Amino acid sequence: MSQVYIVVDRPSDWAPYYPSDRVITFEQYLSLEPGKQRVRVINLCENYSYLQPGYYCSLLAEAREHHVIPSIRVLSDLSHPVLAQIQLSKLSPALDKLLKSRDAKEEISIKSYFGSVSEESFQPLARLLFERFPCPVLSFTFRYTQRWEIVHIAAVNPSDLSDEEQTAFAEALDYFSRKVWRAPKRQKAARYDLAILVNEAETLPPSNKSALKKFVAAGKTLGVNVELIAPDDFMRLPEFDALFIRETTAIDHHTYRFAKKAENEGLVVIDDPASILRCTNKIYLAKLFETHNVPTPRTLILQNGQGEQLQNAAETLGFPLVLKIPDGSFSRGVVKVADEASLKAQADALFEQSSLLLAQEYLYTDFDW
Repeated sequence: MSQVYIVVDRPSDWAPYYPSDRVITFEQYLSLEPGKQRVRVINLCENYSYLQPGYYCSLLAEAREHHVIPSIRVLSDLSHPVLAQIQLSKLSPALDKLLKSRDAKEEISIKSYFGSVSEESFQPLARLLFERFPCPVLSFTFRYTQRWEIVHIAAVNPSDLSDEEQTAFAEALDYFSRKVWRAPKRQKAARYDLAILVNEAETLPPSNKSALKKFVAAGKTLGVNVELIAPDDFMRLPEFDALFIRETTAIDHHTYRFAKKAENEGLVVIDDPASILRCTNKIYLAKLFETHNVPTPRTLILQNGQGEQLQNAAETLGFPLVLKIPDGSFSRGVVKVADEASLKAQADALFEQSSLLLAQEYLYTDFDW
């Protein structure tokens, strides 16, 4: 189980919020004894500037291998506009789309609390900014020059918030770190916390609801606390000891980002990033099977612009045969062709997505592999 600490300068700084034994002062955090438990720190010290208490809180947390928000990297990026702009540079197209109906003369300033904002239309952007700058409270300002840009971004201390803003902050903290407020259950504490990533919107998930319930039940018998998480729980990963991805993985996809972050945080993760990189590519798998003499349907690799390879595939594999793009799944980018004309037409279409294709002999089965 992970331990959560909210670090403030003085006990009075937490006066506007519900009391919690997880709230400690920076002085108390300095004197903490080392332990084996995973620790998560939410740094709410007033001054994040270089060599100030807020800076030292994050620095000390990282030295202790505690997961801390904000990290030293984030504090450094926010204190140097050039570094911040490197992170923000790729967001301009999203800003143009989001703000296209806004008056170009208008300057827009918004605060986000753990990636949450009051104006729903800004929520996707706030989440993106929070992923790049994980910080309890962020202030950012948009301005239109030749296009919409974020011209200012800064960390804000909760002590500077209005009453209304403090309420929004408390609600966001409650959602972001639920375990802070959850009363301990009178039962044996789990040895480990396991997150299972699922996506209710997925049409053909790797595990159905019945299978997921069995995972949770199996965890209980083994002393493992199993919690189902969703794609918007990205920043909660440090709460856990392991991540089990039960969503169809892909490279340019949130599942790969989840795997990378989990690996960086020291979690045990399945599928790990290297496996996703390899196993989502059928070219890699075909060569791996060939290297280890694993029986497979006869497979040829086709290269764009090599027409003779199509002819060779037709002669070697016969018809019907199957064409595949390397990273297709659930029949996406997988087609069955019946003759040379359709082979040529389908190959031309698939080569627009990948410079290499696989051609395989067609072997009928009455079940899905």
